Amino acid sequence: MKIIVAVSGASGSIYGYRLLEKLRERPEVETHLVVSRSGERTAHLELDRKIADFRNLAHVWYPHEDIGARIASGSFQCQAMIVAPCSIHTMSAIATGISSNLIVRAADVMLKERRRLVLMVRETPFHLGHLRTMTQLTEMGAIIAPPIPGFYNKPESVQDLVDHSVERVLDLVGLPAENAKRWDGR
Repeated sequence: MKIIVAVSGASGSIYGYRLLEKLRERPEVETHLVVSRSGERTAHLELDRKIADFRNLAHVWYPHEDIGARIASGSFQCQAMIVAPCSIHTMSAIATGISSNLIVRAADVMLKERRRLVLMVRETPFHLGHLRTMTQLTEMGAIIAPPIPGFYNKPESVQDLVDHSVERVLDLVGLPAENAKRWDGR
């Protein structure tokens, strides 16, 4: 299974990093990584991590400007793409088809090919334009999955909160985590 992981400049680069860590544990998954310039800066500011740390977790990585990369083509066989985190700028560009960089172009390909596209939109609060854009993307086939933690699993750390959101996204792409804490009705 091939999955594209994109990291935009929104706050929450820990979601992209943790997603890559969890996918790296899955031998059946090949990850293809794109990180925006803003994503690189945010990862440094929030996690004190360099782009090399992200690249080391991926099987293949591409420069953000390389709109000729293989993930920019519908002929590249890929099952899903996750943008974690997804900035409002990236979300809006995807919704309007402005393919000015590889993240947006790859997402556009996922939509046109009717493949799974999950956007972990990281912003709050949302104004009406954000909500309309999310509606438009949902109508186009994308899944909007803001990293909003659940508390039924009694999280004890930030890592628990991050894992909850990442595990929900893994569910959405058909890769449920074996150790995910799930609601059991009690």
